[in-house]
Amino acid sequence: MKKFVCLILLVILCLSGCQFAGERTENLEILCTNFPLYDWTRELVGDIPGVTVSLLVGNGTDLHSYQPTVADIVHIANCDLFLYIGGESDQWVADALTHAEKPGRTALCLMDTLEGRLHLEEEIGDTHEAHDHHEESYDEHIWLSLQNAALCCKAISQRLEDLDGTHRESYRRNAEAYCEKLLALDEKLQALTADSPVQALLFADRFPFRYLIEDYNLTYFAAFPGCSAETEASFHTIVELAEALQGENLPAVLVLEGGDGALARTILETAHMDCPVLQLDSMQTITRQEASKGVGYLSIMEENVSVLRQALGKGM
Repeated sequence: MKKFVCLILLVILCLSGCQFAGERTENLEILCTNFPLYDWTRELVGDIPGVTVSLLVGNGTDLHSYQPTVADIVHIANCDLFLYIGGESDQWVADALTHAEKPGRTALCLMDTLEGRLHLEEEIGDTHEAHDHHEESYDEHIWLSLQNAALCCKAISQRLEDLDGTHRESYRRNAEAYCEKLLALDEKLQALTADSPVQALLFADRFPFRYLIEDYNLTYFAAFPGCSAETEASFHTIVELAEALQGENLPAVLVLEGGDGALARTILETAHMDCPVLQLDSMQTITRQEASKGVGYLSIMEENVSVLRQALGKGM
C-alpha cells in the first residue's frame, strides 16, 4: 500500500512540474520589425497579462536603409516570437536568425502567409537599367492593403495561440474584433473607388502602394518604384507625369509622408496646372514615441482613405 501511495505522489509531482503544450509559465516577449506589425500585434494582445510587444525599428529609420545593431541581434535572439515582413529590406533577417537563440523562440515571415496575393515590384520611370533586380523582387509593402492586414492578423493570432494556449480564446476574440474593423474600412474604400469619377492616382514620389492599388483596380503613375532610393527624377519622367496629370485631368498629386513636395511642384508647373499636393502615409518611419502617443495603423489608414477621397475626385 505504501508503494502505491508513493507512486501516486510521484506522478502528481511529475505532472505539477510539467508544462502542457501551449501553456505559458513566464512572460512572453514579441518583437516586431516595423510599426504596422507592432500595432497589429498589440491590438491582438490587448490586455492579456504577461505579454510584451516591442518595436525593433522605432527611431524613425526607413526599413530600406536599416541595418541591425549588436543590441538588435541580442534582442531578436532573446524574444519568444519575432515578426517580420520579408522581402528585399529584410534580407538581413536570415543571418540574424542564425545566432544563438532563446529556447523555443519562433519567427514568422508575414509575406509567407500571403501566398497568391504577392505582386512583383514594377519598374517605373528610368530605373530599369540600374535596378534589374526588381524584376524578380516581390513588393514588400504588404501592410498597405487592408485585406492583407486582416490575413496577417489572423496568422499572427494563430501563432500567439500556439505559444500561449492559456489565452487562446482571448487572442481569437481580439483578432476577430480587429479584423472586423479592418474589413469594414476596406468595404468603405471599395464603395468609394467603385463610383469615383477618377480611377487613377499620380505619385510624385516613391510608390509603395501597389497592394492598395491592386485591391481596388485603380491605375497609377509614379516617379520611382516602391523601394527606390532615388530622389531626383529625370526630365523624361517629369514630362511623362505632367502629361499624365493633364491627360487624366487628375484633381491632386500625391506624395509620401515626410517629403518636401519639390518634385510635385515641378510636375504641376510643367503641366501648367494648379491642384493640391496631398500626402499619403506609408507608415515606414513611425517612431516608438509616436506609437506610444496612440498613433495606430487603423487611424492612419482611415486618414489615408480621406486623402484618397479627394485624390479620386470625391471631395473631402
